[in-house]
Amino acid sequence: MRAMVLASMSALLLSGLPPAPIDPLPAQNRRASVAEDPDEICRPFMEGHAGYEDAAGYGRRGAIGRVQSGPLVRQAPQSQTNYAPPLPPPPPPPPTVTQRSEAQEIVTTGARVRRPMPHPARPYQPLPRENRERYEGEAVAAVNSVAETPVSTFAVDVDTGSYSNVRRMLTAGQAPPQAAVRTEEMLNYFRYDYPVPQDRSRPFSITTDMSATPWNDNTRLLRVGLRGYDLAHRGGRPPANLVFLVDVSGSMNSRDKLPLVQCSLALLANRLGRQDRVAIVVYAGAAGIVLPSTSSRDAIVESLKRLRSGGSTAGAAGIQLAYQTARANMIEGGINRVVLATDGDFNVGITNNETLVDMVEREREAGITLTTLGYGTGNYNEAMMEQIADRGNGNYAYIDSPREAQKVLDQELASTLFTIAQDVKIQVEFNPAYVSEYRLIGYENRALREEDFDNDAVDAGDIGAGHQVTALYEIVPTGNRGWLPDRRYDANRRTGDGAANGELAFLRLRYKLPGEQQSRLIEQPVRASLARNAAAPTGDTAFVAAVAAYGQLLRGDTNLGRFSFADARALAQRARIDDYWRREFVRLTEIAERQLFASAGDGWK
Repeated sequence: MRAMVLASMSALLLSGLPPAPIDPLPAQNRRASVAEDPDEICRPFMEGHAGYEDAAGYGRRGAIGRVQSGPLVRQAPQSQTNYAPPLPPPPPPPPTVTQRSEAQEIVTTGARVRRPMPHPARPYQPLPRENRERYEGEAVAAVNSVAETPVSTFAVDVDTGSYSNVRRMLTAGQAPPQAAVRTEEMLNYFRYDYPVPQDRSRPFSITTDMSATPWNDNTRLLRVGLRGYDLAHRGGRPPANLVFLVDVSGSMNSRDKLPLVQCSLALLANRLGRQDRVAIVVYAGAAGIVLPSTSSRDAIVESLKRLRSGGSTAGAAGIQLAYQTARANMIEGGINRVVLATDGDFNVGITNNETLVDMVEREREAGITLTTLGYGTGNYNEAMMEQIADRGNGNYAYIDSPREAQKVLDQELASTLFTIAQDVKIQVEFNPAYVSEYRLIGYENRALREEDFDNDAVDAGDIGAGHQVTALYEIVPTGNRGWLPDRRYDANRRTGDGAANGELAFLRLRYKLPGEQQSRLIEQPVRASLARNAAAPTGDTAFVAAVAAYGQLLRGDTNLGRFSFADARALAQRARIDDYWRREFVRLTEIAERQLFASAGDGWK
């Protein structure tokens, strides 16, 4: 095991990127064409990176980002517009032994003359890298009494960034902070066997099932699953007007940042059709257009290859110019989206999240959505990346490898770009005749008030073509022992008189079709027989429970009892583990288990 960890860390040091948690797929399972191999596509970008790693300064030494051998077409109105290449600083020299004369070296003691021992030169030790990553986590959701709070309401979430960001930390030998873990994004990272919807006017199917809870004999797990309809082929979606907004500031000058951004967007460009157009905007100390809107894949890829990094980060100026460019090339009835690729380290101009959110919301109302792609370590601002993507009616992903870039921007391109339902909200009302207590696992930052469900002015999450959404409730059947203690006084006791009508709960779902202002409603009961017949989870239900437990363990959930990462691993292996991503998850539970024990002395925070 120790050899395995050392090998993994060696790979990190040599490559500059986190090592793959598991071995590559066997050759027979790889995609047939080498041209579709993400590592091969990204190799020229990664090998061509000649910049220094900027281990302590996060790019503050350079001047301002640039485009090699290509002037900016137009720049945002900024006082500084000189795109000169940053000069990499020389590494600090190792300390040397000061040479002194023999007379200076002699020390008189009164009894004899003594020569001091020579001072050996110490090897140069670089300063430890300051960690300035920013997260805005929520506390684990509280348990609710059905007698007091019978209704649970939340907005859907299709983001997956938390899963890949936590994976990056674990494979790099770090214990992720609890604030970086969002269990719903881990659940939604994977595909499940939900049925395909049959009618585009009702753009997703709804699945409910129930199983026994692996970590608590007194509770049950209620799963609610949505699946959006798929696009049959690339031409099945409307034409796209995309603006690639690329951070080329000095903080992006490492192999896991700008080179990975370049190859990620090249992967996306290679999947676009003739009807699609792309413009490229960059920002550092200033912002400018390096490629006007074009449908030429070659021009897009060549412009990406010329990007270089350096300087401060005027992110807000870049976002403003990107939206201006998207408006200038607006496609009526098409996909109009800004794709922001950055580490989120804004430090010039508007740096306040609320001000950025206001800007993004205004553009959303004008029909331009926002996808954010996060990169890098050390100064990563995930709090900003997730928040503006949510408010921009887009999605947020974290890219830690070429394979992840392929998953998000190639295999899931339709989901990333084409929205099939907007402002999707879920509401579950529990019947006290069958359920006494419940808790929703995850979705803490998506919680809505009960009255928000019917209010079409309240923004909620969007679903793209082929997207899946999974929500998991842990419920206490009436009569079973729950989490909440008994109360002494009769008037204060939690009691509810529900009708034994065979309905354990009632599920409501609201959504808007794109372009519509009035929401549509879907309603269906959850049968009480599901609880009576609940068995140990198998197949997809077992895998969902395993992923939920993994996320909650990383968050320090105290309601899991003695359930461990090893238990989550065994539970996952009851399901099909026949694709790369599920096999990787099993390996991550092993790494998390090791990191938990290694971090026990420092606390898992």
